[in-house]
Amino acid sequence: MEQVRARDGATIVLHSTGVEPGIVVVHGGGTTIDVYRRLARALADRFTVHLYNRRGRADAPPRPMPYTADQEVDDLAVVLEHTGSGNVIGHSSGGFLALEAARRLPIDRLALYDAAISIDGSFPSAWLPAARAAAEAGDTAKSLAITTAGINSHMAAGRLPLGVRTAIIRAFLRTPIGRTMGDLLPTTLEETALILAHDGPATRWAGVSAEVLLACGADGPPYYVDQNAALARALPRARTLTIARSGHDAINRAHPRIVDPLVEFFAAPVTPERARH
Repeated sequence: MEQVRARDGATIVLHSTGVEPGIVVVHGGGTTIDVYRRLARALADRFTVHLYNRRGRADAPPRPMPYTADQEVDDLAVVLEHTGSGNVIGHSSGGFLALEAARRLPIDRLALYDAAISIDGSFPSAWLPAARAAAEAGDTAKSLAITTAGINSHMAAGRLPLGVRTAIIRAFLRTPIGRTMGDLLPTTLEETALILAHDGPATRWAGVSAEVLLACGADGPPYYVDQNAALARALPRARTLTIARSGHDAINRAHPRIVDPLVEFFAAPVTPERARH
């Protein structure tokens, strides 16, 4: 572990494993870097993988308020500068933040998996007010049940009565990962609101000069497929990849069908232009 000084003086704890060149992982919402350690180990024989908890989690400093993308981008900038890495993986809300960072920072390669962005209203939002109301009332299980169904609209479980879903989530909250997601639920809702506040056309990211791999899981929410297609049309050096038999958390499971394309992408020479498909 290393300690890195953020621009506001806070301490970022960097967890690194592997051999050069480096890849920095920007993790998703509702969790910590712990669920990405399997991915780090899977890549460590070819790359040095740098993990850090985003603010408000585990060994990270508290999240300053008001919460903005600028603070997240500043932290990533410091980590990239400290590690000398030009490679980034972003997952879920971390994908949104990594994409925002690529507009401003010297990133060579950016791999996104299920990047939680909103293109012309593409990201589901109708569930957020009810989830916030339940969280403010202290009903974490109900709020998380609403959130899970709202984001995963493709899942049959999301069509169960709310009371049934809440009971299932209440049991889930007794598991280690459930406790983490419950504790971080206010953070997740803040990040969702930030993503929705940055809704707009895909061309908002047209200035990203990095080579970009836009990946998503075939078993995940279908809006990621459509969003990736729109981004690929807008970004000058992007290509899409839909990974079979993979859901939203598949990148954490680090199956070879996800790891192998990442290795190929990051190991390839940086080229002036990369063909899309």
